[in-house]
Amino acid sequence: MSQPPLLLTNATLCDPAAGRQAPGHVLVREGRIADIAWGAALVAPEGAETIDCAGHVLSPGLIDMRAFVGEPGAEHRETLASASAAAAAGGVTTLVCMPDTNPVIDGPAIVDFVLRRARDTACVHVLPAAAITKGLAGREMTEFGLLQEAGAVAFTDGLKAVANAQVLRRALTYARDFDALIMQHVEEPDLVGEGVMNEGEMASRLGLLGIPREAETVMLERDIRLVRLTGARYHAAMISCADSVEIVRRAKADGLPVTCGASVNNLVLNEGDIGHYRTFCRLSPPLRHETDRLALVAALNEGVVDVIVSDHNPQDVETKRLPFAEAADGALGIETLLGAALRLVHTGDIALPRLLTALTAHPAKILGREAGRLALGAPADLTLIDLDVPYVLDKRRLKSRSKNSPFDEARLQGAAMLTLVGGRIVFRDRSFA
Repeated sequence: MSQPPLLLTNATLCDPAAGRQAPGHVLVREGRIADIAWGAALVAPEGAETIDCAGHVLSPGLIDMRAFVGEPGAEHRETLASASAAAAAGGVTTLVCMPDTNPVIDGPAIVDFVLRRARDTACVHVLPAAAITKGLAGREMTEFGLLQEAGAVAFTDGLKAVANAQVLRRALTYARDFDALIMQHVEEPDLVGEGVMNEGEMASRLGLLGIPREAETVMLERDIRLVRLTGARYHAAMISCADSVEIVRRAKADGLPVTCGASVNNLVLNEGDIGHYRTFCRLSPPLRHETDRLALVAALNEGVVDVIVSDHNPQDVETKRLPFAEAADGALGIETLLGAALRLVHTGDIALPRLLTALTAHPAKILGREAGRLALGAPADLTLIDLDVPYVLDKRRLKSRSKNSPFDEARLQGAAMLTLVGGRIVFRDRSFA
């Protein structure tokens, strides 16, 4: 059914793709931006619904390039419906789901299942990433061409790195020929070993085995050399330390087709937040030292870090209510992505347009999507942000099935008031009339 036009008035428009922020109005028609006025008024067409944005920031919807969804196989942790509801509440209009499912997303039929299931149950765009190797085993490559044709937007082994250099070289070579994107989880498994948190003084004090920064940098250095050899597009899913920033900076300076992301957790939290063995803060990569966090923030400002991801990885109580060393890695993130990231704006570490670039325009460009911009004809995937609303996060109110948020009981400022996908309202905060 056709939708009536929607006029969003009295907004502070922020278009990260164009680097522009100013008061204005947006007209949405048939799922796309039909008109946009910077400063000037727009006349509502006949039959249009009008929403007064009360001066809040109207931005392209957030694009999350790393979200683990339990469906198929682990619906007790999360489903496409619950994950998309959480995404909409957090201002996320597009999410890339990882292939760590049961069965693994390593064949066209599974890609098709995810797309069909998302079409029927999800309220935001769900883009499946397919496995690089069959069964995520790291040995035999998947059929890139068939998977891409079925709808896979990228290739990754999710929480696992492709440790075999020859297998990754072949994968990069095939990816180059298909202009496909390889997204690698940069952790060398043997160096991670039994480690559960950042290696250093804090780990020693807590009596926990540490994960050295070299577990990340050794893998990243190797991968960059293979990119130099093959010329394929490569995205380091998440980097977490200052040394990795330098590696990516050099690769970009050399003109290699390399991009990288950082988890919002590593941008706003550090190893001290583990406190008295808070398992909700057991993550992969682990929370690092404060100097590493500051290096990531500086790299985000500089543009070395391209995107911010939620690293949404829901876990149930059976895998989190355990001693720290025995708990599973992972935390919720998609619903708190915006609020947590806005901490960097409120502390003056980063300007709002730069932050939103890493959450909208850059992910869209890397994935080859037309979203992520406020422009005539662009998809009406939009989020309205109240930068100043304060709240204490209550995990019981989160829309995800699991509740393991590292920001539980944290004081946050800023949230999505309204989320539109294809011009259709999929979330509206109760406080926003």
